[in-house]
Amino acid sequence: MLRKIRILIVDDEESFVRSLSFALRTEGMDVTGVHSGEDAFLQVRANKFDIILLDLRLPGADGMEVLDSIRKLDIDVPVIMISAHGDTRAAVKAVKLGAADYLSKPFELDELIHTINTTLDQNRTALELDYHRKRNVPTNGLIGECAPMRELRTTIGRVAQSSASRILLQGESGTGKALVARAIHGESPRASNAFIEVNCAALPEQLIESELFGAEKGSYTGAHQKRTGLVRLADGGSLFLDEIGELPLALQAKFLHFLENGDYRPVGSEHSASADVRVIAATNRDLAEEVRQGNFREDLFYRLNVITIDIPALRHRGEDIISLVDHFADHQAKAEGCHPIHFDDATLELLRHHRWRGNVRELKNLIERLTILYPSKQISPDLLPAEFHVTDDNPDDLHAVVSDGNAQLQDRMDNTERHLVQDALDQADGHKGRAAEILGISRHALKRRLQRLGLQ
Repeated sequence: MLRKIRILIVDDEESFVRSLSFALRTEGMDVTGVHSGEDAFLQVRANKFDIILLDLRLPGADGMEVLDSIRKLDIDVPVIMISAHGDTRAAVKAVKLGAADYLSKPFELDELIHTINTTLDQNRTALELDYHRKRNVPTNGLIGECAPMRELRTTIGRVAQSSASRILLQGESGTGKALVARAIHGESPRASNAFIEVNCAALPEQLIESELFGAEKGSYTGAHQKRTGLVRLADGGSLFLDEIGELPLALQAKFLHFLENGDYRPVGSEHSASADVRVIAATNRDLAEEVRQGNFREDLFYRLNVITIDIPALRHRGEDIISLVDHFADHQAKAEGCHPIHFDDATLELLRHHRWRGNVRELKNLIERLTILYPSKQISPDLLPAEFHVTDDNPDDLHAVVSDGNAQLQDRMDNTERHLVQDALDQADGHKGRAAEILGISRHALKRRLQRLGLQ
């Protein structure tokens, strides 16, 4: 059984704590509620929480003092500030003191759940980065020693220390674009300031502008209070815009203006504001093609496309898969309170040859699933999901399911595979290691194919 998320609510309104606790418990969370800063401090010292919802105005020690006290305890628990006052300066101060996010009352339960999940994901990533720093492992939190990953880490270091304020990350879904963005921020002179992340695909189109640039009270239906924009919160730091290709066309012109001048205007405001922000954008789309189809502004594309970093797909990372398996198995074992799962040779071979359409995220989810279902055990091929045994894009699997009566089809498949392998060898100037990386297979798998296809 998965461990419940443990939440501490700190608010002096008893009815609010009672109703919010009930709502979060119905979502499967373990909730503790207190009504003062002193009680919150005692709870944090005595118990382990995954997240804290902390009211800004409290009797005795206020929310800012409680936040500062929690940070001095050196406890890695993210804090979301909540307040009915909508004080922009308080929001900025809370983030600078270490708050993960800021919500103004009243808020919808869905908005709170989304904020909690996003904050927890970001905190897990930050802890993993810190884990590698403490071990003095020069990975930037990015596991793997294949040539593309070594090149990626070198690029991150150079770009992070540069003056580049507009960076575009390209890669398939699940390759770790958010991790790369955090690594760039963490190695930059801006590291002590805020890193703000927003998924453009996760926000309703009508709310993206106010989320980015902020909004005045009454500027639109439901704007009961002044809203601080993410651009303002990221001032002096980095703003990571994931899935930038989902940004509505109507907003792209305003965002382009901000990129060029650093100026923006909150929704409903008569006055402009400015912010010094490094913008890191990410996409799994072909933005050049999106421009050709009229879905993305050409001028915005070229403004973002000054520094472009391509993140390799997992199937092109060779033996890195084994390093990632070990890393995720150790990490998930700690979360479940068990010994890490381990894999026999046959299972590792299947993992090496899988296409990994979901990339590192798919691998991480697989290890989490196997750890929950088979804690501390050795994983054999029969314990893997069905897609690992027969896939339509793995030549070895296809050969296993083609019947003897389909010799013509077998010959066509062999010819196709032979052309693919030969093309990879030509691209690599005959170097078998590089050819294997191009094909997304191990050197041993390439050797078997060369023998079977008569290319040696």
